Amino acid sequence: MKKLNLKDVSQYVEQNIGTFHQKRISGLNALKLKRVLGKKNPYLFKAKYVLTAQDIIKSLTDAFISSQEETIFGDWLEGLAIFINSKVYRGRKSGIPCNIMAKTNTKVKCPTLSL
Repeated sequence: MKKLNLKDVSQYVEQNIGTFHQKRISGLNALKLKRVLGKKNPYLFKAKYVLTAQDIIKSLTDAFISSQEETIFGDWLEGLAIFINSKVYRGRKSGIPCNIMAKTNTKVKCPTLSL
């Protein structure tokens, strides 16, 4: 196992965090009310005592944005994990889930990575 250089990690983050923000902005630009409304049950809002259109729209868009950001950030974090794995274990993305055994016999879960 090779020692991780934190400067490499910082440089990776600086070079790639913009992708996360660009995807967030693109998602917001592509957001359509009809799409958001089609994914929710209108009776849920009545049960939650959300009565005004403004409250419904705000609730829907907040939920949509939060879910979208979790997905985008998860993808970005996976890229960071692959980068770190490649530096420490010389791993690469293969599409097959695996566990990596370090020399210390410590199991490290690394989905979609292999040696």
